[in-house]
Amino acid sequence: MATVRRIGFGTIFELEDSKVGVGTDAATHTLQVLGNIRSEDATDIGISSLTTYQGFVDKEARFPKGVIDNQSQSGSTSGEIVIDGDVTVSSATTFTSGPQHLTVTDTFTLPSGDTNSRELKPTAGSLRFNQDFATLEFYTGNNWATVNTFTEMQNSPRNRGRALNIGGQIRNSPYHQREITYINVQSKGNAVNFGDQTGDYSDTAALANEIRGISAMANSSPGVKNDIQYITMASEGDAIDFGDLTQARFRGAALSSSTRGVVIGGRTPSSTNVMDYIEIMTLGNALDFGDLGTSAKPNAGSVSSPTRGIIANKEIDFITIASKGNSTEFGMDLFTGTYHQGGGSTGTRGMWAGGYGGPASSPYAAIMKTSSIRGINIESGGFAVEYGNLVSNRGSTGAAYNYNTGTSDKTRAVWMGGYQIDPNQHVNNIDFFTMNSSGFAQDFGDLTKELAHNASCCDSHGGLGGI
Repeated sequence: MATVRRIGFGTIFELEDSKVGVGTDAATHTLQVLGNIRSEDATDIGISSLTTYQGFVDKEARFPKGVIDNQSQSGSTSGEIVIDGDVTVSSATTFTSGPQHLTVTDTFTLPSGDTNSRELKPTAGSLRFNQDFATLEFYTGNNWATVNTFTEMQNSPRNRGRALNIGGQIRNSPYHQREITYINVQSKGNAVNFGDQTGDYSDTAALANEIRGISAMANSSPGVKNDIQYITMASEGDAIDFGDLTQARFRGAALSSSTRGVVIGGRTPSSTNVMDYIEIMTLGNALDFGDLGTSAKPNAGSVSSPTRGIIANKEIDFITIASKGNSTEFGMDLFTGTYHQGGGSTGTRGMWAGGYGGPASSPYAAIMKTSSIRGINIESGGFAVEYGNLVSNRGSTGAAYNYNTGTSDKTRAVWMGGYQIDPNQHVNNIDFFTMNSSGFAQDFGDLTKELAHNASCCDSHGGLGGI
């Protein structure tokens, strides 16, 4: 029998195993309600699920921490759960979605922060917005990776595609050059002044991600440098000090992913097998990556995919960019142009042009130069394949260059400057080549000076848009 103690505002019902009906005079349950139940500010203590029956909770439902009654029954909600408005999950709370598909209309905001604010040990698949890169990134289980931007580059190539030429040597004084110039890889034309290096440097090694260009090591007067300097690719201006390498050297190589740069080998003036790495969007001194193996000769050619770096001299080695360790033999030799060669990458194909050729045992003066453009598959390996030749000074084909530099976006490689043995001269040539084709390179334009021992990098090369 139900006892009604008071009727009106604040009515209290006490039920003692009786059947009470609201909207019915034949109740079948202890409390049976036909129609909607409306409640404001419902509070559920310690129960992990909210169950309604032909009703709804108005405004909000609170689930504060409390004591769970193990004798109580819990239920589940069938059908759709519609949340109209913001969902706020407090710190240290795990938010789990049961349905297989979650559809969000309007906007959905991810966690965001700079590179330094990344979690140290996130769950594989974690997604966030990196404010330094202005892009989405996810955790692979081993490292943070940038969401692929290839569609942007393919459909709107003018949004990026800037390549820099950094420093170099000329025959006149000052011998080592301070100037940085730039081109847009998907166009044609002469290089334009960008700014100046922190010193009069040649024989540097350059790399870039979508935001920053990095130049490391240098030959200068006086002495060999361990300097690392950086610029912002989308703007113009002078280079800024980044930090120092672990060893002063020159005529090395460099490659990168979207996040990490690796500086490889060089001369001190003797050959060195040291490899350093930096996190591109930070500042500070480089750290030891490992040792360069079979390709431990100065001025190797280097290219990268989003995961793997390739170092080519007479032999070819590879590294995994996201890890650390010594380089591993790639398995096949580069058949020509084993020294002082520029490189470009589609992300899957690595390509070099120019350089010294001939047997390594030949006297220095007798080593042949080459105009060859040759490449490999970065992931699968195999023998190097010849795709074509560079352009000689002012248009004819087959010029043999060395001490040149090369870089690329994902479709077009460019090679800039260098030393031409016949006739004996520095050149200001810029050649370009579509990397999925074969044949002769074409004339792109001119550098501002006749340069050799220069370096280059691009903000959209094949190592970016992935990791």
